[in-house]
This record gives sequence, C-alpha cells and structure tokens, in this order.
Amino acid sequence: MAEIIQGRIEDRLAELEQLERIGLFSRAEIKAIIKKASELEYRIQRRALCKEDFINYVHVTLWIMAAKWEMEDHLSSESARQLFLRALLFHPQCPKLYQEYFRMELMHAEKLRKEKQEFEKAKMDMGNLDYPEEILTGELARVIYKNSVSVIKDAECHVSLLSIPQLFDFAKDLQEVYDDLQALHTGDPLTWDYVSRRALETPSQPGEKQPATKEAKAVERGRKEERCCAVYDEAVKTLPTEAMWKCYINFCLERLTKKTNSQSLSEKRLERAIIAFRKAQELRLLPEFQHKQWVCLPLWISWAEWSEGAKSQEDTEAIYKKAILAITGADAATLKDLYLDWAYRCGGYRKARAVFKSLQESRPVSVDFFRKIIQFEKEQESCKMVNLREYYERALREFGSVGIDLWMDYIKEELNQPLGRPENCGQIYWRAMKMLQGESAELFVAKHAMHQAGHL
Repeated sequence: MAEIIQGRIEDRLAELEQLERIGLFSRAEIKAIIKKASELEYRIQRRALCKEDFINYVHVTLWIMAAKWEMEDHLSSESARQLFLRALLFHPQCPKLYQEYFRMELMHAEKLRKEKQEFEKAKMDMGNLDYPEEILTGELARVIYKNSVSVIKDAECHVSLLSIPQLFDFAKDLQEVYDDLQALHTGDPLTWDYVSRRALETPSQPGEKQPATKEAKAVERGRKEERCCAVYDEAVKTLPTEAMWKCYINFCLERLTKKTNSQSLSEKRLERAIIAFRKAQELRLLPEFQHKQWVCLPLWISWAEWSEGAKSQEDTEAIYKKAILAITGADAATLKDLYLDWAYRCGGYRKARAVFKSLQESRPVSVDFFRKIIQFEKEQESCKMVNLREYYERALREFGSVGIDLWMDYIKEELNQPLGRPENCGQIYWRAMKMLQGESAELFVAKHAMHQAGHL
C-alpha cells in the first residue's frame, strides 16, 4: 500500500512544482500539501472507509485551489468555472464549493467591470474584447446563489453566502440574498440572530451627520444596540425557544463586555442583559448553561459596576477578585475579560498587564482575554514586540490546536511590526501545521496562501 501511495504522490510532484514556480504556493506550503495528501491517501486506502475521508481528500487535492489557479494565474475564468461545475457534480451538497464559486464569479465580474471602465476612461477601442452584461451585473453569480439555496436548505450556509457580496462594491446591494434568508429560514434562530446583529453594521444615511465626540459616538452605538434588541424581542416572540433566547442573551453579554467610556451605555447594557435573563427564566426557556450565568454573573457584574461609579479602585478590584474565586466554568472566563477591561480602563496598560499576569494560568480563559492584552500593548506609544510574542505564545499554548486566526495574526505581527522578525514566520508556520489538525490545518494553509497572494 505504501508503494502505491508513494507513486500517486510522485505523479503529482510535477504539477505541484509548477504551482510553486508560478508563485501560487511557497515551498513550505507545497510540503504541507504533500504531507496532508499522503495522510489522506492512507486513509482512503484502508478497508474501513468514511465518507468524510473522501470529501477531505478532494478538498486537499484541491478543486478550489485548482480553480483559483485557473482564475488568477492562468487568467481563464471559463476553466475555473468548469472546474467548479465538475466539482459540484461530485459534491452537490458541499457549501464550501458554492461559497467559493459564488465568490469567484463576483471577483471575475469586478475584474471585467474595472477593465471596461479603464478602456472607456482612456477612450480606447475594445476591439473583440467581450464584456457580457450577465457577468458585469452579477447575474451569473446570482444564478449560482439561487442554485445553492435551492440545493442546500440550511440557514448557516445561507448566512455564509451573505457576507460575500459585501466584499464587492457593485454587489453590496444584493438585497435578494438577505430577503431570501428571512423568507426561507424564518424558523431558524441563526436567521434572527443574523438579522438582529445586522443593525450594528448599518451605515449612516447619506447626508446624516457623523458623531464627532466620544459622547455622541456612545449615543449612536446605544441606538444601534437598541435596534438590535428590538429585533431580538420580536424574534423571541416569533420563535420562543431555548435556542433563540440563547442567541439573545449571548448578544447582550457580548455587548456588556465591550469597552466603553460611557457610564450610561454601560449601565444600559447591564440592564438589557439582566432583563433578557429574567424574561427567559420566567418563561422557563433559559438554557441550563445560561441559567448558571444568571445565578452568578449578573450579580457580580452589577456589584462591580456600582462600585466603579461609587467606590475606590481598591474596593472595585476586591470585588473582582472575590468574583474570580466564586464563579466557575465559562462564566469565569467572561468575568476575567471584564476584569481585564476594567484594569485597563482605570489603571492603564501597567495595571492591565499585572492583572493579565495574575490570571493567565487560571483556567478557564477565553481567546478574547489574550486578544485584549495584545490590543492594549499595540495601543502603547512604545509597543514592545517582545511582549506581543509573550502574549501570542501564551495564547497559542491554550488555543494553538484550533486558533487559526491566532497563528495568522502572529505571522502578520512579525511581518508588520517595526521590531518584528520576518525570518520567524517560517518557524511559526510549521509550528501551526504541527498543532492544527484536519480541516483547521487545511483552512490555515488556504488563509496563509491568500495572505501571501495579497488577498487577506
């Protein structure tokens, strides 16, 4: 079996070397692809076969990357299109194929639109160049979208398609995708969760005055959050389930942990969270996990918030320290995030670093806990790369097996920080490949390739 597999890998070497020569992949990425392909070849050669093994194998031997090469390097949109169509014949239920096909057609449309604009601007004869209207307007991409939602009747897939048009100026107003989500998946909490959160990202109306002061910005944020909660209120009436209340409460808790200098906004966020908890509990629709949050977390947060406005910093910190000892489980991670935010808000970076040091080995901690201290460091006038490395290393000890974005951000810091060491990036890449497994490793390779190509 080993000889057969080795032969198959060797058959691909010429193709992979060509991909390296044209710059689509680096040598390190080619090695990673060979390693993963070998691993999956062994899986599909064994007697006990799984459907997932074949799907993963196809992902690695790369319909998507092959189509990407045809589109971006070989400049053949038709070949890329044919690859996606062929892939969908084998895997008609694969959301990722539809997402990337949809993205490819929009990218192609944007490229043609820009080319056409440049020719028109220069008043040049376009000769035999063809700019089909159905491509320029995104109609072909729309057909792909329509096919995907007719085949994969899943709100999660639909939501993933929604974010793609936002990357292209000419397609941002693809309102149809948004309307279909509400029409086709009204009974799914994910739909309501997306619609509710969308209010946070709604831009100001043309001609509307932008808030200039911190106070005005806080008021504007508060208004957007009020609009979100109004949709959530409608959602829990339309879909009175534990899953829907979980989405609502999670939103309230997320907003509660967001940094703000506005006392009124902070108090309003706390009030919303407590009201949501109480209503869900009264209706007996509070999920068991969140019931524990309701019992402890709001009480401690309320106490700490009140103390921050009325007592000394020493008193407030004493409350946080008592809460850390009293609260267990995932609630403790949320509380630590709040404690770190408070330390930075009230005592600056030095205080936040001291709190981070005292809590970093006290599990559980969240990814946000590490991201916050990284961001605090980067906000300093004299940002120290040695500190950033310390924070990333500690975060990756905790989340390195799943933290794709952490690995990517670490690489970017070494490349972009004035005192970064680009020569460290290769070692970081290979450490990531050792720690990440399965689909996470594949996604990391893809993101790294996109970053190197300037698309991420």
